[in-house]
Amino acid sequence: MVRQLHQGTTLDTVAPVKTKASNPKSLTPWYNSQTRSLKQITRKLERKWRVTNLEDHHLAWRNSLLLYKKALRKARTSYYSSLIEENKNNPRFLFSTVARLTKSQSSTEPTIPLTLTSNDFMNFFTNKIFIIREKITNNHPTDVISSTATLSTINVKLDSFSPIDLSELTSIINSSKPSTCLLDPIPTKLLKEVLPLINASILNMINLSLIIGYVPQAFKVAVVKPLLKKPSLDPAVLANYRPISNLPFISKILERVVVKQLTDHLQRNGLFEAFQSGFRAQHSTETALVKVTNDLLMASDSGLISVLVLLDLSAAFDTVDHNILLERLEHAVGITGTALQWFVSYLSNRLQFVHVNGESSSDTKVNYGVPQGSVLGPILFTLYMLPLGNIIRRHSINFHCYADDTQLYLSMKPGNTHQLVKLQECLKDIKTWMAANFLLLNSDQTEVIVLGPENLRNMVSNQILTLDGITLASSNTVRNLGVIFDQDMSFNAHIKQICKTAFFHLRNISKIRNILSQSDAEKLVHAFITSRLDYCNSLLSGCPKNSLKSLQLIQNAAARVLTGTRKREHISPVLASLHWLPVKSRIEFKILLLTYKVLNNQAPSYLNDLVVPYHPIRALRSCTAGLLVVPRVFKSRMGGRAFSFQAPLLWNQLPVWIRETDTISTFKIRLKTFLFAKAYS
Repeated sequence: MVRQLHQGTTLDTVAPVKTKASNPKSLTPWYNSQTRSLKQITRKLERKWRVTNLEDHHLAWRNSLLLYKKALRKARTSYYSSLIEENKNNPRFLFSTVARLTKSQSSTEPTIPLTLTSNDFMNFFTNKIFIIREKITNNHPTDVISSTATLSTINVKLDSFSPIDLSELTSIINSSKPSTCLLDPIPTKLLKEVLPLINASILNMINLSLIIGYVPQAFKVAVVKPLLKKPSLDPAVLANYRPISNLPFISKILERVVVKQLTDHLQRNGLFEAFQSGFRAQHSTETALVKVTNDLLMASDSGLISVLVLLDLSAAFDTVDHNILLERLEHAVGITGTALQWFVSYLSNRLQFVHVNGESSSDTKVNYGVPQGSVLGPILFTLYMLPLGNIIRRHSINFHCYADDTQLYLSMKPGNTHQLVKLQECLKDIKTWMAANFLLLNSDQTEVIVLGPENLRNMVSNQILTLDGITLASSNTVRNLGVIFDQDMSFNAHIKQICKTAFFHLRNISKIRNILSQSDAEKLVHAFITSRLDYCNSLLSGCPKNSLKSLQLIQNAAARVLTGTRKREHISPVLASLHWLPVKSRIEFKILLLTYKVLNNQAPSYLNDLVVPYHPIRALRSCTAGLLVVPRVFKSRMGGRAFSFQAPLLWNQLPVWIRETDTISTFKIRLKTFLFAKAYS
């Protein structure tokens, strides 16, 4: 009934109602009654002037036309201003909006063709999982039955979930995104407004679920939205889509409550994998890459070459076996009693349907997988992957995980290529474990690259044509968590890609700059340009000025577009007026912020070993200065760029009044003030 009520609740239904006016501009949402009235008056004056041909009537028409154009521009600016403000944290929506405004066909977000029905998608997504599981079972019939490779049972237990109070519920709801599911009886925005009237009922519903260990069936129905994996892919091919589940809002609130209590249990008892950075507080793709990059740079500084393997899984979230997951929750995590019963209820009798182009498919039972797009799904997947870390450690291979992305790396002397046997054996054990857990390693998408000094890596590349069926990368670069790694670890290819993408977006923004206010244009610049300059920019610390120069040119161009500054005018005063730190200072800001977090236990544990406080042997004034040990390196272009070298080097140059800041918010303010003065003084 709920689905029938909201069957047509799509973006199209909230568009303005079409009028009988012949002018197409009357159909645009920003073309309001005031502009329409002014246009009618202007047309009347124009007709009157053409009949009489009097100068007074001509002036009256010209003045009215100017008023109409001003009102038109004001209405258009106001509309897009509100649109940008409401969606400033939604890059996908902003991207499609800018594409429509610039009429850029190449940048317009592809739509799902009408030839693909909702049942086509549902059948494809369901069959894909069955095919993967059947393939695993046929290739490893005995392993799948016998080798589950779970962790040993632990003593710490989480027997039940604790009920929450009204203040905690209100805080969770108010901090949640106002997204609305097709199955929600009322829009989330409206629910938040009437929350004081219904919060007691919602609280009772959630607490009852936690106490008795039961998830209502209505909370286990998901609307699946097919999402194109990349904008460049053909939207007519089903294999180019991934299924994203959209659950009712109250269902996600219940999941948030469970995630909080489950996370507290995991952190309190140290049950997280230390080198798993996916979906964890204080962890990110950047912290993961900082650790991996640091190890690779320091290895290269010591004259070692490294082999980096990036594993790729096929539909990892969707092939999770529920029985194995429940076994892992009980024995490896210590979930028992009504808490375990709640997870059994959560995973059982789940239903989903696909909704595309205003039509819904038939309901399909979900027998495997954790919902992509749910709150609880990501953390359940990381717990499902827990044993993988111990399997890799047995082979003395370095590794790091981010959700289903796993990277292995081994550093060695060029003459010790026999150590590659360890990597071979490790990959074999990983494949066996994954097959036992119904996970399929995609060898075609898994990449291998050799990193280090060119003269040394050439000696090894010839010996690594394949690693257990995985072919060595034919190119000199691989993409790792959104960052392009090259064999020299120079990140020149990554910088080049940033420049290409940023200038593409900047050209589009420049085309519509005249209809945007300063603040709205700045929001677009931050969404499309600054965010790219800042993403994982800590990896660029210590890079040569020539490498960073192209990134600085992007920032300069963005400032010129935003402020209307001419090409030959000096840009530094403009950057200062916008309160923008230059690119090099932004990199230093990120490094120092990470260092502060490490020293104040607000960073991942794997970064703690990279920063060592300075303790002099004798009693010196520097004992209480809060300095760090700067390690000795051999090559400035390798070890000199590692986080373990750059962090203490930059930290020791800070004034004491910044290093001794109590809170992170105050530290950010003081640090930016210091770097700003240093850059523009």
